[in-house]
Parts: sequence; structure tokens; C-alpha cells
Amino acid sequence: MLKTGTENILHTCCEKNPVITRTKEPLRECVRLLCDCFESGGQLLVCGNGGSCADADHIVGELVKAFKLKRPLKAPLLITLQGQGHQGELLARNLQGGLPAINLGAHASLMTAVVNDLGGEYIYAQQVVAYGRVGDVLLGISTSGNAVDVLHAGLVAKAKGMKTIGLTGETGGKMEEQFDLVLHAGSIVTEDIQDQHSSIYHAICAAVEYQCWGD
Repeated sequence: MLKTGTENILHTCCEKNPVITRTKEPLRECVRLLCDCFESGGQLLVCGNGGSCADADHIVGELVKAFKLKRPLKAPLLITLQGQGHQGELLARNLQGGLPAINLGAHASLMTAVVNDLGGEYIYAQQVVAYGRVGDVLLGISTSGNAVDVLHAGLVAKAKGMKTIGLTGETGGKMEEQFDLVLHAGSIVTEDIQDQHSSIYHAICAAVEYQCWGD
């Protein structure tokens, strides 16, 4: 069950960005799914191409460190660090609580090796083979919904017992049928879709953070 503050964040984001109001219920479901994943010790894998790869990096940046709220470390890590002398106390004061999220597009050496040895369409699927675990979530971003490397990653994720979330444009493409949950921007124009994606994933990150650290 989402906290009242979490629901308020989603409501406010939709009010500020009427174009994403149509995604409010999928947004809520996305937040629930991600919070369940993190609470059970899972991780989020994110992938996309071009501008969508940059969006994946942005999402990871909002989750791994504090976004809008203070995130003090929690026990037992906090207590363990505090017991390790001056340096440990310094770390305990300055480090923030984080959520495990990985941009699969950030590993240049690995990606070029996969492109060279296997083919570009397998760059994300190969990483899901290595990183993915039951209970993890894959977030695939594709403005068309038809990016082959993202779709392949989604298939491997489901085969490994992961949940899959798609972030795409108005039509959804092949992602519509293949992913468990799909959030749509209300456009078929790439740059407009990407602008709306920014509003959508900022709402998701703010809501997940509040659900984990709010109140």
C-alpha cells in the first residue's frame, strides 16, 4: 500500500504535467512494483538507446543517491561504520541511503565486446543473463517500443523470473505485448516523447524515494 505522501507526489506530478495524467494508474503500479522489488532485496536494471540511454543514466542517478529527501544510513550499516573509528564515523555522517539501480548502457568495454563478438542486438540481453535475478526489475526505454536490443533484454528478464516495465511512446510498438507494465508518453514524435519521459520518470523516482524514506 502506498503512503499518503507517495500518492500526493503522483497527484501533484500529474497536475503539473497534464500530458502524463493518462499514465497515473500505470505510474502508481510502477511505483508499487519497484518498491516491492527494493524491499525484497532486488535491483533495477535500466536500458535504452541514444537519448533513452541518457534517460537510463538519469534514472539511476536519482535512485542510487538522494533525490529530493534526506536519506540517512540505516542500521546495521550505520552502526557498523560508526564502530570503525574516525573514518567510519565520517562515512556514516556523509553517505546516503541508496537504491540498487544499474544502467546497462554505461559499460563501454563490455558493450563493445558484445557488439564485436555477438552483435549489437544482444548488448542488453547478455547483461541481463549475468546480472538478472528472480525478483529484480528491468526498465526498458524505447520511444518507438521496437528497439530490438531492449526487447531481447525483456525476453531474457522474463525468462529469469524478473518483472519488466516499458517506457515508450503513444503506440507502444512490440513492447506493448512483451512487457508486464507499459507507460506511454502521449506522442509519436521522438523529442516530445523524451520530454514526457523525463516528467514520468522523475515522478516515479520521487514517489519511490518517498515510499522508502518519507515520514
